[in-house]
Amino acid sequence: MTTLNIFMAQMPPMASDDYVGFTFFVGAMAMMAASAFFFLSMNGFDKKWRTSILVSGLITFIAAVHYWYMRDYWISNAESPTFFRYVDWVLTVPLMCVEFYLILKVAGAKTSLMWRLIFLSVVMLVTGYLGEAVYRDSAALWGFISGVAYFGIVYEIWLGSAKKLAVKAGGNILKTHKMLSWFVLVGWAIYPLGYMAGTPGWYESLFGGLAMDVVYNIGDAVNKIGFGLVVYSLAVAASEDKQIA
Repeated sequence: MTTLNIFMAQMPPMASDDYVGFTFFVGAMAMMAASAFFFLSMNGFDKKWRTSILVSGLITFIAAVHYWYMRDYWISNAESPTFFRYVDWVLTVPLMCVEFYLILKVAGAKTSLMWRLIFLSVVMLVTGYLGEAVYRDSAALWGFISGVAYFGIVYEIWLGSAKKLAVKAGGNILKTHKMLSWFVLVGWAIYPLGYMAGTPGWYESLFGGLAMDVVYNIGDAVNKIGFGLVVYSLAVAASEDKQIA
């Protein structure tokens, strides 16, 4: 028996109507493909952009590995892999915040901005996990604290020092910053919907019918791959501008 056959035999079967398992699998493959794309394209850019592309690849690679494990967990246990999902997020979301710092370095961004965004993202995720997996009876309270941290990030990138640095840089940097900010404002809003769909609270009647994992899976794929492609586009535009100059 070949190694591939052994591997396939060990994989748990997935029902044809298991849409949650399907989105886990498709999400893993999509983010693995995105990782390969980002990693293989790194050498085509100036050194100052390679770190940004590397971080984009790391974000999707970490997510792809976790999604593969989450797919197996879902199929084997028929329950949401909350722990693995939050481990994924606590690694990838701060890296997404780092991307803001990396693209704004040309405008004089300091590491304090990066650490402020990372701190807010960790608070957002830790309190979200506590509400979703540990203290479910007070999920609304923990969700509120998580939401405050989220809006702290939104304020920083839309109205705070990050926005001022982007305006100072102008051009492609400002355009990219605005696109990434829209991802945070609109794309990340999918996660509170998933949270409310999977936890008890006053909002149960509004969001209890949503398939929480499907919402999370689609949101992850769109946000993480899209985030990286926006950064990639900036690197391409910067390289083209340099060639013209």
